[in-house]
Amino acid sequence: MVRWWWFGPAVEKDELARELRTMKAGGIGGAEIQPVYALELDDSSRGFRNLPYLSKDFLDMVSFTAQTAHDLDMRLNLTLGSGWPYGGSYVPVNDAAGRLRIVAEPVPDGATSLPIPSIRNGEKLLAAFLASGTPAHYDADHTHQLHSLGEYRLTLPADLSGPHVALSFISSRTGQQVKRAAVGAEGFVLDHFSMEAIQNHIKHVADPLIEACGKNVPYSVFSDSLEVYESDWTSNLLEEFRARRGYDLTPHLPELVAGTTPEAADLRYDWGRTLAELIDEHYLTPLNTWAHEHGTKFRSQSYGSPAVTLSSNALVDLPEGEGSQWHGPFSFTRWATSASHVYGRPIASSETWTWLHSPSFRATPLDMKAEADTFFLQGINQLVGHGWPYSPPSAGDPGWSFYAAAVFNNHNPWWIVMPDVMSYMSRMSYLLRQGKPANDIAVLLPEEDGQARFRPGHVSVTDEMRVLLGPDLAPVLLDAGYNFDFIDSAAIDHVGIKYPVLVMPNVERIPIATYKKIEEYANRGGYVIAVKSPPSLAPGFVELSRDSDPINQISRDLFAPDAKSARLVASPSDLGAAIGAVLKPDVPISPATPTVGFIHRKLPDADIYFLANTDNRPHAFDATFRTTKAAVEFWNPFTGKSTNAGTSSKLSMHLAPYESKVVIFSDHHAPAPDQSAPKEFAPIDLTHDWKVAFEKTGATETMQTLHSWSGDEAEKYYSGTATYTRTVEIPEPVTKAGNVLLDFGLGTPVPREQLHQAGTRTWYDPPLREVAQVYVNGKLAGDVWHPPYLLNIAPLLHAGTNELKIVVANTAINELAGRAAPDYRLLNMRYGEKFTPQDMDHLEPLPSGILGPLRLVSQQDAEQEENQQ
Repeated sequence: MVRWWWFGPAVEKDELARELRTMKAGGIGGAEIQPVYALELDDSSRGFRNLPYLSKDFLDMVSFTAQTAHDLDMRLNLTLGSGWPYGGSYVPVNDAAGRLRIVAEPVPDGATSLPIPSIRNGEKLLAAFLASGTPAHYDADHTHQLHSLGEYRLTLPADLSGPHVALSFISSRTGQQVKRAAVGAEGFVLDHFSMEAIQNHIKHVADPLIEACGKNVPYSVFSDSLEVYESDWTSNLLEEFRARRGYDLTPHLPELVAGTTPEAADLRYDWGRTLAELIDEHYLTPLNTWAHEHGTKFRSQSYGSPAVTLSSNALVDLPEGEGSQWHGPFSFTRWATSASHVYGRPIASSETWTWLHSPSFRATPLDMKAEADTFFLQGINQLVGHGWPYSPPSAGDPGWSFYAAAVFNNHNPWWIVMPDVMSYMSRMSYLLRQGKPANDIAVLLPEEDGQARFRPGHVSVTDEMRVLLGPDLAPVLLDAGYNFDFIDSAAIDHVGIKYPVLVMPNVERIPIATYKKIEEYANRGGYVIAVKSPPSLAPGFVELSRDSDPINQISRDLFAPDAKSARLVASPSDLGAAIGAVLKPDVPISPATPTVGFIHRKLPDADIYFLANTDNRPHAFDATFRTTKAAVEFWNPFTGKSTNAGTSSKLSMHLAPYESKVVIFSDHHAPAPDQSAPKEFAPIDLTHDWKVAFEKTGATETMQTLHSWSGDEAEKYYSGTATYTRTVEIPEPVTKAGNVLLDFGLGTPVPREQLHQAGTRTWYDPPLREVAQVYVNGKLAGDVWHPPYLLNIAPLLHAGTNELKIVVANTAINELAGRAAPDYRLLNMRYGEKFTPQDMDHLEPLPSGILGPLRLVSQQDAEQEENQQ
């Protein structure tokens, strides 16, 4: 599935239908409509018009698209908004995202009153306090509440000595506007803690969109990135807080924002817990309920700001993540897949290829595969490609693009191999939906400690997890041969712990009910490991004094010196040995190869392992799989063909740069492999004497020696396909040699650099720039676009003269480098600057074509070449 950006939205039915048909032809199973900013101004002289968001004409386009997708048997998904986060022109200031505004004013010497700070639209004064100190440094733990003198002033105590500051706490608004909004969708981001605000959104946005779809109900409706920056308050938070926590927060407001006592941290926890409950109950739950009432599913990126927790994903049918950092300390992707695994959701999706190999049009299929594999390694089994820009015929080639993404439509020259690329993506996604996840380790997130660290404008659990988990935990577990999921206290309370090992990394605060369940888990045979220290505090202002002693007693009992079901380790580096003492690694690799990862799915009669090399260099290693199944098969992830690999659970493996493999263990033996060794033959050089025809320009040339066509002045700025043709004489013995491999050569690793944006890329210069379709004697032999750059063409060869045709496509960068950048000056003056084109200011043509040398080689020669790399 792809994210389908409708720019403007300036869309027309003929082009919408054409793009859906093209998606399907390319192997893409569906699209998610995402209306965003305009790329051109209205122009009546040529009939160009941006359709205002939610206008009758726009909704007519939604209706047409829903019907067309249905007719094509494609899945249509709807974003319930334009841009992100939810909001728009219908949002009044009182429903806009809220924040707690604090005004600190110095008290003049001898003053008996002070003016109340200016209260703006959408604001309300909550309380004011007097503290000793200055606006920059004051004692928030010892304050005196002030009262108003009339409507505009605050009364001060008499005989004040020393510097003092008046603190006014105001229920305010962030003022954040919807990001990348379409024409007519501009406005405030809504208050995600307010039931009234979300019901207003459903009325004005969701209902018209779903009605436009008619009987063609979308597969899912989508909530894009929360990213509600600095939103930490809502109009009735004090009332909600009192009802939920049992005490009044008002007198504690100074401690909440600047207190230094242990109690202040628990006030912040209570605040964070209340915010999490409000977004769960007033945002996620109503949307999920609405989706089900309309016969669809709710998909959501539930992380970031404001204060969602891991278990917020329990209120979502399809949790979605983003972030390719599979080996890093924390990622939104593993957050989403963990929630899916813990709460039994069979599908976890990811926003994939955001900022991939910037600038737009630079990304290649190899970049796509390399990043997709990092998502598969984290448990993703539904890729949402970022993405597909709607591009009208008037835009020409390469057409429109989204500022923060690669382009995966047919305007990209390498589209010729897209069906093969998508076949790989869909095959792996399908395979990773089979059976059940088999991760061994549950890592308890210290969410309560994270909430205790909240501060005004910073109320993100996921941000705090990055800090509290530290950089070493995940790499240690993965490198030891284990895979893991995150879990939180709410999940333990609701569904228990279904993993053989629970790790508690630096967890200080834990609810007593959760800790009792962990104690029961250990008594039933589970194994608990605490890192650094066991829990010692109950979270919450009231609970701190009431429950901390029982928590410490459980810690003493659980981690007693003679404990058989729990262990305390000093640091994450000790985890591998501690877990290994009670549970064999799932896939230990020797020698240690941190850039090779795995994911394991378990069926009643089989174990599925997906392995991927995420490095720009090849790796050879032994992998020992923890399985009881006797028969081993390699499944080719590109063709689906299986190969008998014997009966040993220890396999010697070689992975080329960015290569992946599937290993299946079962009790069903595949046909025995052909024991006859392929015959060797002398390599046949094909580096010279090619005729090359450039499709878009009609130019032709004879290439005496293969080289990059962008090195020729005439083709320097050429983007598109070029067809290479020549004949080759094949001796009779070669046709009987078994595999005859067309060998494009080895790529070259390039040094990694720090990227200035969040995307990824492959650090590898391939021998083919960028993709090829190979024809032998008029028949398609296959596509070439990833290491190893080999293709078996033996079935199509015959003795004597053979015709070779290789259709090669590069990226659109060369063409863009040869033209002036678009001028968005008037567009920005009309609509505001909604985006900045990514890295488009210093484009240079890229190497393109078959770089050479090119040979026909035997299987033995190819393997020897790989092993020598």
